[in-house]
Amino acid sequence: MHDCDVVVVGAGLAGLTAARELAGAGLDVQVLEARDRVGGRTLNHSVGERPEDVVELGGQWVGPTQLEVLALAEDLGLATYPTHAEGKNLFEIAEGKVKRYSGTIPMLGPLVMADYGKADLSLKRLIKKVSAEAPWEAPNAEQLDEQTFGSWIRRHARTRVAREAIAMACRAVFAVEPSEISLLHVLFYAASSGGWDDLLDTEGGAQQDRIVGGSQLISLRMAEELGDRVTLSAPVRTIRTEADGVVAGEVRARRAIVAVPPALAGRITYDPPLPAPRDQLTQRMPMGSVIKTMSIYDEPFWREDGLSGQALSIPGPAQVIFDNTPPNGAPGVILGFLEARDARALAPVSEAERREAVVGGLARVFGPRAAKPSGYIEKNWSAEPFSRGCYAGVLGPGAWTTFGTWLRDPIDRIHWAGTETATRWMGYFDGAVQSGKRAAAEVMRSEGSALATVAGARAAQASRVVPG
Repeated sequence: MHDCDVVVVGAGLAGLTAARELAGAGLDVQVLEARDRVGGRTLNHSVGERPEDVVELGGQWVGPTQLEVLALAEDLGLATYPTHAEGKNLFEIAEGKVKRYSGTIPMLGPLVMADYGKADLSLKRLIKKVSAEAPWEAPNAEQLDEQTFGSWIRRHARTRVAREAIAMACRAVFAVEPSEISLLHVLFYAASSGGWDDLLDTEGGAQQDRIVGGSQLISLRMAEELGDRVTLSAPVRTIRTEADGVVAGEVRARRAIVAVPPALAGRITYDPPLPAPRDQLTQRMPMGSVIKTMSIYDEPFWREDGLSGQALSIPGPAQVIFDNTPPNGAPGVILGFLEARDARALAPVSEAERREAVVGGLARVFGPRAAKPSGYIEKNWSAEPFSRGCYAGVLGPGAWTTFGTWLRDPIDRIHWAGTETATRWMGYFDGAVQSGKRAAAEVMRSEGSALATVAGARAAQASRVVPG
């Protein structure tokens, strides 16, 4: 006897999307979430009295080519608004040495720009050769996979500033050092999003828009639709596969969808054990290291100075900076990311010490008014027991070509979802939504007539009129 047709492990975007699809097809689905909330790596935080006075402590952006999540948000009655990008950007090349610029890349002098441009072109040529569906089949895939992005940068960029600019981009996108990530993974990731510029750009790129009221609303609205199908504070530590179903925690179902990052999926105990290559894959896909910080001011004073609020800082510790002010224009919020080595270096110190380091960097970039925020918020995602990092899992050298085929393929009655399993916008909301839809479709194809019969019987029972 089954408790439901499908049990979904994880109530982030992927898991909730899968559950919504299955429930919409008439199937009985239960979602088990370890946290006391839904949303996974999205988390809203109020900074004012109005509903839209929200900043996101987790993922926040949507881009114009992220069609799956944009359609979902619209279906849920949510609106977007543009990331503030009006004005000049800032680039701190050394402590206190700040330049204004427009666009994605600052002008760094002819020698550096020529060096950066050559490396950038070489990278984009490689990206075009990689399939997002099967990166292990790319020409020279093993050669690309056996080297780190860091070793590639050293060979293709000669100047210190060009190398550091590409390394900053790596930290901003993956939250790891270039030495920690496979070149093939970088190429796949960019291919899945449409190109390298799509990952880095604000206007026209991944950082173009935000959700009014905060990105966690997407998950909250789906959870409202699903109602008591979602159970919180219910971590799944074991999944047992039987002849006619699975048991996830204490829930018995025909099939299971595991919608958590591979690093966390690998910590579940499976009976029987998963095939060794799948387990080896999860051991090789750690999460990035991120502490997201926001300094709050009475107003976005930098806009008065003709600045966008976007900045890059080589000295850091917050190397990538954005204006994160809510859509009503107050309070003013500067978002600073501590990523990769900077996140790991500052994680052990007190919050007061991190605040001092972050705000000190902002004051160098934006001037003395940035030195006195009225508030400060931060979120260390590596310390989250049911995330263990952000933005997504990354693969190191050799992993794609050795274990990549095991990332998405179901194992018996267990299916995999999560943005890490996406072929389009992997690592982003869009990838999570795509993966949830794919996993739900896999389940319905796999069970076929059995689930169709069950769903039909339920629909007939629900529509039956009892004579009065």
